Amino acid sequence: MKITSRDNSLLRQARAVRDGKVDDSIYIEGLRLSEEALRSGLQIQAVIYSGQLAKKDRAAQLIRELEAVAEKTAVVSEKLLESISYTKTPQGVVVIADRPVIDSQNFVARQGDNPFLIILHRINNPVNVGAILRTAEAAGSTGVITTEGTADPFSPKALRGAMGAVFRLPIWTGASYPQAIEWCRDNKMQSICADVHAAQNYTEVGWNGPTAIVMGAESAGLSPEEMSLTDHSVRIPMKGATESLNVAVAAGILLYEAGRHR
Repeated sequence: MKITSRDNSLLRQARAVRDGKVDDSIYIEGLRLSEEALRSGLQIQAVIYSGQLAKKDRAAQLIRELEAVAEKTAVVSEKLLESISYTKTPQGVVVIADRPVIDSQNFVARQGDNPFLIILHRINNPVNVGAILRTAEAAGSTGVITTEGTADPFSPKALRGAMGAVFRLPIWTGASYPQAIEWCRDNKMQSICADVHAAQNYTEVGWNGPTAIVMGAESAGLSPEEMSLTDHSVRIPMKGATESLNVAVAAGILLYEAGRHR
């Protein structure tokens, strides 16, 4: 049943979710992301919005739709909205939703006949995580695995970078690195990682079959031991004095090369 709330309890809940203190909820801010959350069928717990935003036609329609499915709603002042906003300039609407939960079993059920995954291992910058998710969806990826130590793909910063892709892609979070690689092997998927010292160019590997691209941490990448667990290592050629690429850029190159073959 929908409850209209103007007291501080809903604001306290929003701040707790925003700050990552509530494991089973996610914080969504802004019209665009709120629209994406609604269209993706997430369970909406609460919507908090400013009366000023509700005067605009596009926002008013979205708010009506959100209120129809939310358990709680609140109309607040711009000042109160600023107190829970993740950004310096409040975007007029905040949605609290149930966090999508996917484990290894229902993850495989959503992969189809020719899975195309990306595994993110200890990538701790949520901006990079969001950018990779956005590119993964655009390149045709069927899912994402994030290992322990990787930034939460449902954190506010990652959500903004992913621009809704996080709501549509199946994402299995919290796997250990060996568990993720073994899962690929059990499901007959080749795993391919990037290595600046690899003998094989990324354009020379076969990308057509079930494949998982494995990306390591921003600062150090994958360790030699971690790379040894994958099936193939590939090199992205670089000219000049450049020693490495941003992890989101490198992931984009490999995702699109795989997508081109597929």
